[in-house]
Amino acid sequence: QVQLVDSGGGLVQAGGSLRLSCAASGLSFSTYAMGWFRQAPGKEREFVAGISWSGGSTYYADSVKGRFTISRDNSKKTVNLQMNSLKPEDTAVYFCAAHGPWGQPSSSTSQYDYWGPGTQVTVAT
Repeated sequence: QVQLVDSGGGLVQAGGSLRLSCAASGLSFSTYAMGWFRQAPGKEREFVAGISWSGGSTYYADSVKGRFTISRDNSKKTVNLQMNSLKPEDTAVYFCAAHGPWGQPSSSTSQYDYWGPGTQVTVAT
């Protein structure tokens, strides 16, 4: 049974930082591309960042480029999202997702096979 558990969300002041983590189980993690998505109230789920199964390639939405960093540790079966210089418009529920095996990172939600339950990030002004 595949399970993704995302954590690390919370309330932070604008300009602050948060680090999200996603722990995976029940899948061959090192063969899956991973992604982070977010969904704000009343909006569609949108791509934030993706990382290849090897960790050698990363991709970012323009809105977070230079502020967010995605990384993974295949030995621990975790993927992280370091979020710096947070803005109120970053407020959303953040979801990790897995695409594979041997999938490529994608900005499309339809490409991902498994999803975490989400973790709330709130950035106050």
